[in-house]
Amino acid sequence: MKLSRFARIVCFSIALTAGMLLAACQQHDEAAPWQLTDISGHMPDLSFRLTDDQGKTVTATDYSGKVTLLYFGYTHCPDVCPLTLAHLHVVMQRLGKLADGARILFVSVDPARDTPEALHAYVTAFDPHAIGLTGTPADIEALTKRYRAAFSREPDKSGGSYDVSHSSGIYIFDTSGHARLLATPDDAQDKLVHDLHLLLSPGGAT
Repeated sequence: MKLSRFARIVCFSIALTAGMLLAACQQHDEAAPWQLTDISGHMPDLSFRLTDDQGKTVTATDYSGKVTLLYFGYTHCPDVCPLTLAHLHVVMQRLGKLADGARILFVSVDPARDTPEALHAYVTAFDPHAIGLTGTPADIEALTKRYRAAFSREPDKSGGSYDVSHSSGIYIFDTSGHARLLATPDDAQDKLVHDLHLLLSPGGAT
């Protein structure tokens, strides 16, 4: 996936959420604790029915009580996915024991190639708090639409390989499954650590 093509898909995703984020910014309280983009009330609660990297059918309720970071990607991604997972791994390390209350949900936008076994090998190579999720093409499309993410398969290369362009938002949900924050791979680790610390601390942030 070339950087220019990735930039286009990111811009497309930003355009889809522009109205929602503008409303959030207009209601921004300077005293608010968040350093990331606050999307409380502007995105739906976490909801899905997919297959995890152990081959088990799971829903959002299986992660109730955990702070979840939802990210759409794929295991053959040449750049942004491994960089993002490495970025989140450092964040989890910096959170220490608090990270046990968080889960990184890596949802494949390439279910044709990303089997549960492939996802398990991929995500666990980055962080033990990461879980790979896959499903039917219809399942994945419905979930990306729910969170206004975007992805598209690029034309096949020689040998039959292909890339998938995709947006790179990291959607953060609280322990009750409510959408709270939106991050990007470009956000500083300090911001993620700060806001996740608030959500993961006893009582969390309201």
